[in-house]
Amino acid sequence: MKFPFFFCSDKISICRSQIFQNNEVKALPTRILVKPSFRKGRLEVGCDTSGSSLIGCSPPKLIFATAANLGHNLVGHPECAERVPAILQALEDAHLTPQERGSDLVELTDFSLATQADIMQVHQEMYVKSMGILMRRAPMMMDDAPTYITPDSYEAALSVAGVGMALVDAVVAGEGGSRPAGFGLCRPPGHHAVPRGAMGFCLFGTVAVAARHAQRQHGLQRVAIVDFDVHHGNGTQDIFYDDPDVMFISAHQAGSYPGTGKSLEVGEGAGEGASLNLPLPGNTGHEGVAAMLDQVLAPALQRFQPDIILVSAGYDAHWRDPLAGLQYRNSTFHLLTSALSTLAKELCSGRLVLLLEGGYDLNGLSESVVESFRALLGDASADKFDASTLLEEPHDKIQEAILHTKAIHSL
Repeated sequence: MKFPFFFCSDKISICRSQIFQNNEVKALPTRILVKPSFRKGRLEVGCDTSGSSLIGCSPPKLIFATAANLGHNLVGHPECAERVPAILQALEDAHLTPQERGSDLVELTDFSLATQADIMQVHQEMYVKSMGILMRRAPMMMDDAPTYITPDSYEAALSVAGVGMALVDAVVAGEGGSRPAGFGLCRPPGHHAVPRGAMGFCLFGTVAVAARHAQRQHGLQRVAIVDFDVHHGNGTQDIFYDDPDVMFISAHQAGSYPGTGKSLEVGEGAGEGASLNLPLPGNTGHEGVAAMLDQVLAPALQRFQPDIILVSAGYDAHWRDPLAGLQYRNSTFHLLTSALSTLAKELCSGRLVLLLEGGYDLNGLSESVVESFRALLGDASADKFDASTLLEEPHDKIQEAILHTKAIHSL
C-alpha cells in the first residue's frame, strides 16, 4: 500500500524489525511502576515498588505516563504500534527508569479515559459521538493522509486525552520550586484534529483537551501551547484561533503538511496575536533552533506570562525522519526541552507538560525522547553525533523567517 503523505517508508520498515518479531509486538520493556498519590494538593510518591508504600522520599523531577495503544495499528503505516515500545526500550537502555533513577522519575499509572464531555470541550458534539459509532465499521480510513481507525481507536484516543488531563493534575499538585514536569508517551497524536473531525493521523486534539482541563479544572486561565512538531498543528490553532487566553506557538517546516501555519496566521477577533507561527526553511537544524528559542519563543512566552506551558512534542523534525526535511539531531531536542523547562520555572512555577505527537523513524524518535527526559531530569545531553555530516543550514533564510515573525508580533 502506498501512502501519499510518506516519503521514505523503507526507513519505517527497517526500524520495525527492532520491535516487531513474527508480526507480533514484543512485550513492553519491564518497568517498576511507582504510583503517585495526591493529598490536599501535595504530590506524595510511594518509593517502595514491592507493594507497600513509603511516603516521604524526595519529590520527583519528572512524571510520565504511557498509552502505547497497540490495538490502534495499521501495518506499513508510520503512525504505528511500535513507536511507544521503541521509546520505552530506549529509556531502559539509557537507564532512565524509575528503579534506576529513584524518586526523580515516576510513572503515573492510575489515570482514567477522557469522557465524551471532555472531548466536546474542543470538538463538535456530532463528530465525537459519530466516532464511537464508526468503530462498528472499522478498520477504515478517515482521510487521505491517511488517518486510519481500528476497532480499538476510539478508546485509544480517549486514553491519550486522559493521559494529558492526568499529567496536568499531577503537575499542578506539585509544589512550586520542586514541581515536576510531565511527559505523555502516548499515541495516536492529536494536533492535526480539527473541531469537526480527524486529520493527519490524529483523532482528538489531545493538547487542546489538556488546555481546557487546565483552565476549567484548575483555574489556570492563560495557557501557552508550544508545538515543535515538523508539521504545523493546524487543529490546535483552529480550536483556539479566537481565544486570547491560549497562546499557540508553532515552529514547523515551511510548506510541509498540511500547508497551514503561515506567519501571517495570527488569530482573529479577541484572539488576534495569540497564534504565532514560524515556518522554518528546509534543512534548518540545531543552530536555527537555538536562534528561534532566543529571538522568538522566549520573548513571546515572557510577554504572554502563561499559567502553564503545554507542549505538542513531535520528533519528526529529526534528520532521520522520513516525513519531512529538517535537520534536528538528538541534542536539538535536549536544547528545546531544556529551554522550555527553564521558561516554565521562570514564568509559571514549573508547570510544564509534554505530550507526544509525531516522530516516525524509530531510532530518531526514541533517542530524541531520551534526550528530552535527560533535559527534564537535569542531565546533560549524551548525544555524540557528528553534525558535520549534515547539510549546511540556510542561515540567511532562517534569520529572514525569524525577523519576519518578530516584526509581525512586535517581538
